[in-house]
Parts: sequence; structure tokens; C-alpha cells
Amino acid sequence: MAAVLHLCLFMEVESYLPHKITHLPGQPPISFQHFSGYITVDDKEQRALFYYFAEAEIDPVLKPVVLWLNGGPGCSSVGVGAFNENGPFRPSGEMLVRNEYSWNKEANILYLEAPAGVGFSYSTDTSYYVGVDDNITARDNLVFLQRWFGKFPQYKSRDLFIAGESYAGHYVPQLAQLMIQFNEKEKLFNLKGIALGNPVLEFFTDFNSRAEYFWSHGLISDSTYHLFTSACNYSRYVSEYYRGSVSPVCSRVMNQVTRETSKFVDKYDVTLDVCISSVLSQSLLLRPQQVTERIDVCVEDETVNYLNRKDVQNALHARLIGDNKWAVCSSILDYELLDLEIPTISIVGSLVKSGIPVLVYSGDQDSVIPLTGSRRVVHGLAVALGLNTTVPYRVWFEGKQVGGWTQVYGNTLSFATVRGASHEAPFSQPERSLVLFKAFLERRPLPEAF
Repeated sequence: MAAVLHLCLFMEVESYLPHKITHLPGQPPISFQHFSGYITVDDKEQRALFYYFAEAEIDPVLKPVVLWLNGGPGCSSVGVGAFNENGPFRPSGEMLVRNEYSWNKEANILYLEAPAGVGFSYSTDTSYYVGVDDNITARDNLVFLQRWFGKFPQYKSRDLFIAGESYAGHYVPQLAQLMIQFNEKEKLFNLKGIALGNPVLEFFTDFNSRAEYFWSHGLISDSTYHLFTSACNYSRYVSEYYRGSVSPVCSRVMNQVTRETSKFVDKYDVTLDVCISSVLSQSLLLRPQQVTERIDVCVEDETVNYLNRKDVQNALHARLIGDNKWAVCSSILDYELLDLEIPTISIVGSLVKSGIPVLVYSGDQDSVIPLTGSRRVVHGLAVALGLNTTVPYRVWFEGKQVGGWTQVYGNTLSFATVRGASHEAPFSQPERSLVLFKAFLERRPLPEAF
């Protein structure tokens, strides 16, 4: 019996050891293990998703697992999430520097590049890239998690959380819903909560809140605000744009909005006065560009340069298939963009009703998915579910500074802002975002004093 147990344990270790990273180029000394590689998600072995996994810095065997998903659709959770937002390292020239506010201080963090065609993830059948939609993405993500736990069985019994931002407002709830359905047949996922940052949840509310945000922050005039709310609101413009037929009135309104807001203001962080990095491009699909408008991308993008190094790809066990360059957002994926219009807030409601805690948080300097829209959507859900306010709207603190504002409904639905944060809150306000993340994992109220 002892021999059989030893063999089983040996086989478990064997399954994930080839994915262990021995050392990343330019990496500083670390006290934790990290892994990366591919998980095949179809039976014909034509489609494989790439992941990066950083164990918790301290007591990884006691910490939960958090799956992190970035948005787009079609942008990289490894490049944006792991190497620029809440992962343990950030590229700096030829080196990696430690992120002192990495989320693996509190959890074991799993970053997934999905769907296939994003980052290092691939399909050898290139016809797959045409018409990928939310349903396909959710199913592949579910299979990924099933098979990832098969490779890392020591994590099966851990508390599991899913977090993400932007278009992950679709990815995360849809995956969580499939996990709950899967658990009805076979208990595998110990899902304990989801967190959604500046998420797309309800197309019309989220997008139409942009006019109010622009106006309230002084980016557009009174007359343009009136046009932007009466003649052509933003959801109408996006709907027309993705159907290939922008009306003359919407074209005129958007040209006026573009002139006043200026191409020199970063719409993902309206207070930012530096060049727009391609790291912040995960929501370009949420903000269609006028033909005459161009995004000012920084010439040297540290992450793109780093992940395109062959020695880095070798260390990550990664390869480029179907594309000759790693990019923040996929150029080969033809995603079904009209899925953007399908609300996911109803799925969030079903998760709340099933007892899954949900946190929606907003960087308050983001005009792409403004806090005003998210706040309305969450409040509307609370009313629809009959949830009473259990924590009235109040400030929360990080250190001796206000970290943001929060409100809690019932014991499962929370809303919070991160003060001074952009669309990518952990990138622009890492310290405050870590406080928010820790409170979410521990199901504790955000600090109300210092």
C-alpha cells in the first residue's frame, strides 16, 4: 500500500515538474516556485492554452488559488496581468524587478492566455480563429481548469477565486456559471468568489455612462454632452461601428467628442500625462477608433520586448505558433464582437443567488468603463435581488490615505472604487489594489480607519 501511495505521489510530481521555471532571464532571487506551459483543451490536441502560475510567497500550501483573466477580448493575461499589473515581476530593460505589491503575497495566482490565438496560446487549425465567441471561450477555460487541476492535483481542495478586468466582465461570470453547473455532476471546483475590475457587465449602462464621465471631468463641453446623450449615445455608436455602418449623426457627434477630449488624454486614465503604453490596449476593442484617430503607443514597451526574447520564451516553455511575434492583444483572432452587447449582469445575479460572493471594483480615473455605470449596474442588481445595504457607502483606507469608497449589499455583493486608479487598477494603484484584494479573499470589510 505504501509503495502504491509513493508511486501515485511520484506521478503527481512528474506531471507538473516539466512546467517548473528554473530561472527567468534577469530574474531577481525569489522564495517561491513558479510554473508555465501549455494545457491542451481539445481532444484532437489542436488547441492549447498557455498559463503562468506563481505560488504564494509565504505558506503556499495554506493559500487559495486565484485565476486571473484579462479582457480585450483577445488580450494577454500573462503580458498585462502577470508582467504589468499584479504579478511578481515587471520588466525593466534587460532585467525583471520585483513588484512589491504582487498578489502572490496573498494567494497562488494563475494567469491564463485565452482564448487560443492570444499571446502564446494557439490552435494548429487556423480556421478556429474565425468566429470565436464567449461560449467557446468559456468552454475552453473550463476544460483548461479541469486539466490544470489534473496536472496540479495538490490544489484541487483549495479555495478557488476568479478575478479579472475589462472584458473579463464576460469571461469570469460565464466561466463561474459553467463551473457551478459542472459541480452538480462532479464536485471539482471549490469556487469561493469572483472579483471584477472595471468590467463590461451591461453594455448600454456601461457605455452610456461615458458621456456623464467626460462631462463631469471637464473633458467635453455642455453642448457636446447634450449631443452625446441625445443625438447619438456611445452604445449606439459602438453598435453601428461593429455592424459596419456608422450613421452620419453618430459620426458627427463622435468627431466632436474626439476633438474635445483630445487624442493626448489617455481614456483609460484621464489624469495620466505620459505616453499611452500598449499595455493599456486591452480595451481598444471597447473603444473603436475613428479613422483619423491614432493611439500613441510608447516606442519601447518593456513587456513586449521581454516576452519576444527567445531566451525568455525558452525559460517559460513557450513557443509562437501561427504568429511570429508575441503581442499584448491578438491580431489573428476574429472574435464575435457583438457578444459585447449581451448583458452578463444576469449571470452575476445567478452567482450571487447561489451564494458566491461577488466584488465589482472600479478605478475611478477610467472613462472606458466608468465607475458611474458600474455603480448603477451593481445597485440595480441589488434591488432586483432584494438585497439590503449592509455596509452603507463609505470611504476605505490604505495606510493613512483614502483608498476609495465602498458599499456592500447583503453578504455576497460588494462595490468598491480604487481612488486614483486607471482601467488597470493594480497597474496604477498597486498598493491600494492589494489591500482590496486581501479583504476580498478574507471576506473582511475594507479598512474604515487608519
